[in-house]
Amino acid sequence: NREETTGKTTVQTTEETTGKTTAQTAEETAGKTTEKVIERPVARLWEIYEEMREIVFVLDMDTHEIVYMNRCARELYGFSSIKEAEGKKCYMALRGNSMPCAVCEDKRLRPGHFLEEVRYNPFIGKKLAVKDTIIEDNGRRYRFELAVDLSAWEQQNRGYEDNEAMVNEGLRVSLAAPTPEASLTALLEYLGHALKSHRVYIFEETEQGGFDNTYEWCADGVEPQKGNLQGVSYEVVSLWYRKFSKGENVLIKNIESIRREDPAVYACLQPQHIESLVAAPLVGDKKIIGFFGVDNPPERYLEHITTLLQILGHFIVALLHRRNHVRRLEELCFQDQLTGLGNRHAMNDYITGMIPEQSVGVLYCDVMGLKRTNDEKGHLEGDNLLIRASECLRKTFGDQALFRVGGDEFLALCAGISREQLQERVEKLRQEMKRGNALMALGAVWRSDGNEDMDRLMREADGLMYEDKRAWYAGQPEK
Repeated sequence: NREETTGKTTVQTTEETTGKTTAQTAEETAGKTTEKVIERPVARLWEIYEEMREIVFVLDMDTHEIVYMNRCARELYGFSSIKEAEGKKCYMALRGNSMPCAVCEDKRLRPGHFLEEVRYNPFIGKKLAVKDTIIEDNGRRYRFELAVDLSAWEQQNRGYEDNEAMVNEGLRVSLAAPTPEASLTALLEYLGHALKSHRVYIFEETEQGGFDNTYEWCADGVEPQKGNLQGVSYEVVSLWYRKFSKGENVLIKNIESIRREDPAVYACLQPQHIESLVAAPLVGDKKIIGFFGVDNPPERYLEHITTLLQILGHFIVALLHRRNHVRRLEELCFQDQLTGLGNRHAMNDYITGMIPEQSVGVLYCDVMGLKRTNDEKGHLEGDNLLIRASECLRKTFGDQALFRVGGDEFLALCAGISREQLQERVEKLRQEMKRGNALMALGAVWRSDGNEDMDRLMREADGLMYEDKRAWYAGQPEK
């Protein structure tokens, strides 16, 4: 059923998307107390479940203490806040027992798999359909449980088997993809085929307050719209957001019905040959971060698609968070944090992908006077000098691959450049350094193709750079 699938969705995503970053955090915060290690999952990993209508809680399997309960669970078990529930013994607070129950010791319970059962809890007098799994994080074992009140579910959601099967298969296909980007693409493709729709898409809010169509899938013969839907104004979807803010989806059975009441949306949709659609909000960190939708599904699917999208919205948000984490890690791994240029890892990655048949220019730069600036004016001024030097390099070689390869050394790799163009740019860089008050010694080499060993070319450019540095110092008056 819907609740069980939602649990499977996000728990697997939590395991896959947050394990690395949490582990890194644990290494960086070695020496902090165990309680603080647990606080990260509470504050970050589980919060996406907070507003779900299903019962969700997380327990420490070794201490039998409650780590997290979402709002629905807290209301059911009589807790007014997460803080009030944290640290309580689960067997006492959730079952009214004086000894641990057998669930945590069940041999069938293991990471990556759900144990599905129907249980009657006499403590609350309810029959629940539950899914349990284990999440291992920072050397600790957490039991994640998602539960559904069967009586309430049967009354509100009859005939939901198709949605359950569709969600399960969509998650399977998506989670099999190697990256968050690929997972999002695979999920949209699966939904498009499963719902026999023309187009499935995701829009994300931009820093400017508009929306970008960041992902889309189109059926054969349907013209892609992603390129035309960048920087969409908030005013276009303002009426949609009123519904989203109330927790409602947008359902348009016939586009002609909105021609008068919502002309802005009509003017946007009609040229795309959209006749009907369903759109749902994407909610992260308790605020709407975008929306996703399905265009022109068969009429018989329109009603149940709204519920399907509500379930999948949690999963898509988790994938987007995971994507952002991966991007941030890539920045940390491949970007110099002071200047924003690539680092040595990025340089090696770039060299691996270079086309041997292309001409190549190599420019080696050394910032003059960095040590003296650090010693006499402090490291903050030294950092400012490095930033000024990198900006000079950007202004003249900004369309090429730029890297900071040492404390005071920069490198430009110029693929497809001519000898004359390289020489012209080096001269422009010398002029820019004067304006930017950032002197660098320069050494440049050029080859008609990139078949030569790049390490040898960089050593040659490095040697020319040292000749330029010696010449500069030789021309300075003696003190």
